[in-house]
Amino acid sequence: MNQLKAVLANAPAGMREPLDGLAVPRLLAWCTTLAQDGLGAAESAVVHTLRRPARRIQYLDAEIKDALDQMTGLIAQAVPALLQLQGIGPDSAAALLIAAGDNPDRLRGEASFAALCGVSPVEASSGKTSRRRLNRGSNRQATATLFRAVLSRLRWDSATQEYLKRRTAEGLSKREIIRCLKRYLARTA
Repeated sequence: MNQLKAVLANAPAGMREPLDGLAVPRLLAWCTTLAQDGLGAAESAVVHTLRRPARRIQYLDAEIKDALDQMTGLIAQAVPALLQLQGIGPDSAAALLIAAGDNPDRLRGEASFAALCGVSPVEASSGKTSRRRLNRGSNRQATATLFRAVLSRLRWDSATQEYLKRRTAEGLSKREIIRCLKRYLARTA
């Protein structure tokens, strides 16, 4: 996409004007239909330079959509409930399934999956302070997936927003609340 913008920035003004304000899909469609007939050498080179990456982007977008559809179908066959969770899409579900599939010997229950994802609480108390932190010995992709899902829930899910308000009023920090939400999500996933 940056390639197209760079070429358009250097294109003659007559070629740029119809493209101002076009959304990316329409810009790509327009670039793929450009014709070189009756143009000078410079304009023909610009048209050729615009057409090639636009066609490649459309081809790669179609491949990505096809792969995503295939992956979504496989996940829906294996664990359909996972795709129903708020904040978990096909990419996130695949990351969690890969983490679980790579370590079948470590999974004995919900607590072991939480430890695998790095969301099991570990005592980090000292003296009179009593607190917990997350387990750092984990699958980083699964941990990041749960974190992104929690952030999504905090932004879009009203029940999670209410939970955040309630736990904040109880005196927990946002970091501790996110730890609790990640553990809850690992339990339900």
